[in-house]
Amino acid sequence: MLAKEGPSFGARSKRLKFRLGMVLAGLCVIAVCLFARYYWGAESASADPVAVPEPAAERQSPVSGQGQRTATAQAASRDIAPKVVATVNNEPITREELGNECLRHHGKQVLEGLVNKYLIAEECRKRNIVITEADVSQEIQRMATKFGLPVDHWLKMLKQERGINAAQYASDIIWPTLALRRLAGDQLQITAQELNEEYERQYGPAVKARIIVLGERRAAESVRAAALANPADFGNLAKEKSTDVSSASMKGLIPPIHRHIGDKQIEQVAFQLQDGQVSEVIPLADQFVILKRECLLPASNMTFEQARGRLEELIRDKKMRRTAHDIFRQLQQHAQVQNVYNDPALRAQMPGIAATINGRQIALAELAEMCIQRHGEQVLEGTINRRLLEQACKRQNITITEADLDAEIARAAAVSVRPKPDGSPDVEAWLKLVTEQQNVSVEVYRRDAVWPSVALKKLAGSSVQVSEEDLQKSYEANYGPRVRCRAIVLNNLRRAQEVWEKARQNPTADHFGDLAEKYSIEPGSQALRGEVPPIQRHGGQPLLEKDAFALQPGELSGIIDAGSGRYVILFCEGRTTPVQVEFAAVRDLLFQDVHEKKQRVAMANHFERIQESATIDNYLAGTTRSPAKKADLLHQPATARQREASRLR
Repeated sequence: MLAKEGPSFGARSKRLKFRLGMVLAGLCVIAVCLFARYYWGAESASADPVAVPEPAAERQSPVSGQGQRTATAQAASRDIAPKVVATVNNEPITREELGNECLRHHGKQVLEGLVNKYLIAEECRKRNIVITEADVSQEIQRMATKFGLPVDHWLKMLKQERGINAAQYASDIIWPTLALRRLAGDQLQITAQELNEEYERQYGPAVKARIIVLGERRAAESVRAAALANPADFGNLAKEKSTDVSSASMKGLIPPIHRHIGDKQIEQVAFQLQDGQVSEVIPLADQFVILKRECLLPASNMTFEQARGRLEELIRDKKMRRTAHDIFRQLQQHAQVQNVYNDPALRAQMPGIAATINGRQIALAELAEMCIQRHGEQVLEGTINRRLLEQACKRQNITITEADLDAEIARAAAVSVRPKPDGSPDVEAWLKLVTEQQNVSVEVYRRDAVWPSVALKKLAGSSVQVSEEDLQKSYEANYGPRVRCRAIVLNNLRRAQEVWEKARQNPTADHFGDLAEKYSIEPGSQALRGEVPPIQRHGGQPLLEKDAFALQPGELSGIIDAGSGRYVILFCEGRTTPVQVEFAAVRDLLFQDVHEKKQRVAMANHFERIQESATIDNYLAGTTRSPAKKADLLHQPATARQREASRLR
């Protein structure tokens, strides 16, 4: 279900080449994950008497007794932290190694957040603002209640889904939020008008509409005339003519238009139209918009008083985001901050220093420890995976050179971006693209994406074989006929049976489209009245493909169990015309495509075997894994982990 009907051979070839590029770019997920999460940043961000972030140079002069005790406890905690964080086949990974790896991945972001927290804490001290542990606990309770969960379940969910433990949540998210609220003061006051507008925005009536966006007025007027002549065809006009891809792909359907939520002119027109009416051409910035109102969605039954608490929270959160930006800007303007870590020249001049704030220093070791506290478990998993590959390469006398990495990057560039005028791969353009998309440095990309790919290719060796049958299947998938179908996707067998019976009673495309729009749980097929991309052979859904290719035009399928609790009903509208290209003309391209896919599978399988044969003790996560118990994840008591760590120090 990938290609559009009747593409040219050239278009197919370009798409096939692009997929090869994505295969190369995606090889990194087999071994080491690229971590690109955004949080507040560093650890240890609180205000008296909750832990106050203080540069090391200032800790000799306590702000308060509690603050001094907290700083001392933090320093002691770092001193007694195990020097070994994991062992991989009895080979240790030290805390220093992990710290350097965490800095490489997250140092810049964590330091930025840490500096911001220092500035907030200092401003709180100046204004005698104190955020107590009770304040933090109360806010955590409020957040858990907001989501209908007990506090322990809420904190467990944060740990599982976002990797944030309870202490980090309190210091990195709750404390800064409370501190900024206090610093904002009157700026967070809410007026009656704001409450009324938010109530209309959230619970008032809304207009279901379709939209066509064009870049020229003349073209817009022409399309509007066609829409007026046949309003029922507005969705197809949007699909064919609109320059806004997201709405065009949904036949012009956009999220319901509420009051006070977007452009006032669009809102006014939408609410003034009658159901089924097409608007005038609406100038909007440098574009021209045509609306068609489908229907008016009624207001919610929620009363103003019932919604008041949630409305106040929504407004306060919006104001908080704007106000926080202004507060940070003001604090930064009045502070002298040297971000040493993010400046290579300063790092050379001030070794061991991460930053200075108003002349006070933050040690690089302190930043590394904060990175471990925030991201250590995640980064350690990647570090363990790399160590496994390094050990496997060593056993087989495999060496990965910088030239190997350069060659792999050049391969990815050759099939993913436009070549240079001389025909050579545009490596610079590829590196710019991939690092911006992944939000990582070139160093991290080479180390965590390219190196594992090269290592696994060498480890997997030449075991990948491409048969003639593989090539024939690939040829059929890419250039053979496809079945044009409409589809209804459901997640309940009984409902699927009810919908199938309705479709059987009137087996026409229009009726099937009505049913898809009403019942399909898949947003794309629902919005497009069941239309889905043509179904190809050998696309990875054998049961669906078998049923689709057995249908005749106008014929309804049975209920197809697509797995994962999904049930599909198809209505066949015909077949696409095969692309007229000789097998011999594309054989090499198909071979390359199939080989890359099979090589990716071989690499994944090889790495899985390496993991299954390894003995891994992860002291941060508190887990151990060995070949004898590879099916289990054993949780060791903390004392046992500490004894093992002590033995390896």
